[in-house]
Amino acid sequence: MGMLEGKVAIVTGAGRGIGRGVAIALAEAGASVVVDDPGVSVDGAGSDQSPADEVVTEIKANGGQAVACYESVGTMEAGEKIIKIALDSFGKLDILATPAGILRDRMIFNMAEEEWDAVIQTHLKGHFALIKPASVIFRQQRSGRIITFTSGAGLSGNTGQANYSAAKGGIAGLTRTAALDLGRYGITVNCIAPAAMTRMTKSVPDSAREKRQQQGLAKKSQTMSMLGDADDIAPMVVYLASDEAWYINGHVFMVHGGNIGWYPIPEPTKKMEKDGRWTPEEIARDIQPAIFEPGFVSKAVPQPEEQAAPASSS
Repeated sequence: MGMLEGKVAIVTGAGRGIGRGVAIALAEAGASVVVDDPGVSVDGAGSDQSPADEVVTEIKANGGQAVACYESVGTMEAGEKIIKIALDSFGKLDILATPAGILRDRMIFNMAEEEWDAVIQTHLKGHFALIKPASVIFRQQRSGRIITFTSGAGLSGNTGQANYSAAKGGIAGLTRTAALDLGRYGITVNCIAPAAMTRMTKSVPDSAREKRQQQGLAKKSQTMSMLGDADDIAPMVVYLASDEAWYINGHVFMVHGGNIGWYPIPEPTKKMEKDGRWTPEEIARDIQPAIFEPGFVSKAVPQPEEQAAPASSS
């Protein structure tokens, strides 16, 4: 018997990539799965029912139960429809996993309002649109598992992804607050920050990654060759969705290949104190080395020699 025998799960973005791996793994663990995917491109355009249908066919061929759904997350109406399909098809709901997402990369000074809105709606609003109706059901039955998806970009930032980073950072905050709201009812809400080779990561060329690394804006390990497989994320989702993880609530985990890491709730690591209010002049005098080491310069800030260099005529 699998860890999720008799459970019913919804997985968004389940036609490809991480979502596909999650849907198949949940089914292999015994869950009946709503495979939701509108079949859009990486930027959210178009529609195609075949990705969701193919995953359903694969699950059924392996002896599992699944039904396809083609709703685009991002509206309350869509969220309600997806929940209704689970109830109509399988009679209940136990698990919600939400890896669906799109990209509209652009430097912030070139980003159009529509590019901002589309990514925020799909990722952040899309999470709320499903968590809200699912939480009503979970609260009534005094049980439920919600697994959300953030990103390293949302936790640490990434050039050219102000919209995506804002949405993913918001999801981490949403996760921690929803966990506080729902934990007393036997519901857990946890979050995964995956690193894997998917359509979305492939859409960022290696040349852009290398440039970010040269400028000190990205870690040296961020290359396509070092990204794990999309299916590597699924086992952690299955675990968090299981009764075994009953005591884990409100946490964010990094999953990358064979690595699982924990992001604790951010707290100040260094501080400076005095009696009374600081003056700006005192802060300027004492912030190094109390908080920053001497010579410290933040990412993306020109070094002193660069600041002093004459502007190029080109």
